[in-house]
Amino acid sequence: MEGTIHHRVWRAISATAFAAALALPAQASTPAMTAEGISEAEFESSFERFDALPAIPEPSGNVVDLDSFEPPIEVEKESVADISGRSLGFGVASYYGRRFHGRRTANGERFDMNALTAAHKTLPFGSRVRVTNPRNGKSVVVRINDRGPFIRGRTIDLSRNAAQKLGIIQRGHGRVELELLK
Repeated sequence: MEGTIHHRVWRAISATAFAAALALPAQASTPAMTAEGISEAEFESSFERFDALPAIPEPSGNVVDLDSFEPPIEVEKESVADISGRSLGFGVASYYGRRFHGRRTANGERFDMNALTAAHKTLPFGSRVRVTNPRNGKSVVVRINDRGPFIRGRTIDLSRNAAQKLGIIQRGHGRVELELLK
């Protein structure tokens, strides 16, 4: 109980002292000083006043005149149309099916395990990719509509129907060749 009263008294004294410090008038006899020890009036007078901007200096030395300079034009990244028929190399394909059937894909549509779709980490949505199983020569064209796979070492996640057409259902995954069509 004693500590509580002491704490309340200390808070009241601190609040009163703080309020008093805020209410103190500035002493008129001492001019306001900066950290460097000069008065604020001297500090303000040390800056040159001007109404218009000074003249632009003439360029000299190794400078570039921006009015005559033609900057290099950035070349846009290859669009999907520019790289049609481009081989994406080999990778490991897996599939996803019943567990994700009806859920939203990354592009907003519903996943259909019976459609010929796939998930890829970087290819644009709507890209068409020919996936070929080199073990049996079977091939299928899928449309990218989702992101993934999220398992290290996997390149593409196929819908169950696409995986079935390639013959990788039994193993769950398989080495495939990818070719970007559109």
